[in-house]
Amino acid sequence: MEEREEQDFAEYFAARREAVRRTAYMLCGDWHRADDLAQTAFVALHRRWRKIRDRGALDAYVRRSVVRAMIDETRRPWRRERGVDQVPEVPAADREVGDAVATRSTLLEALAQVPPRQRAVLVLRFLEGLDVAATAAAMKCSEGTVKSQTARGLTALREVLGDALDDLRSAP
Repeated sequence: MEEREEQDFAEYFAARREAVRRTAYMLCGDWHRADDLAQTAFVALHRRWRKIRDRGALDAYVRRSVVRAMIDETRRPWRRERGVDQVPEVPAADREVGDAVATRSTLLEALAQVPPRQRAVLVLRFLEGLDVAATAAAMKCSEGTVKSQTARGLTALREVLGDALDDLRSAP
């Protein structure tokens, strides 16, 4: 790659690194895995940097790469969760944590229990603010698939949240 192209990539990386990392975190719920997913997406982008003609589509390309990497990672056998005989002690919740933090924590825990494709659709649609068409383009699927995955994902999220959803609705 030429020096100017390297400079352009470095500028794009510096500008978008944190946003991509946050998106990855919303998808997987773990900052370390989010770093890995973001790195995978940026490596893929760097490999194709010369071939990308539409620089306005870089965000969509990186977003799609993060989603694909997350789905691929969940399919790897060593990433699957394993049951244990004893659950480790959970630290007592800090009583002074604000409602917003508690709500966010509850949502992230619930999102982690939603299947990967449905989680990806929910994050792209509602947290990244993409419309159905943009989400379909990011995931390389039809708009109908996005709609059905959104409906199923919301249903799964509601089931996981259960009583916590009622608490959130009644909060001032």
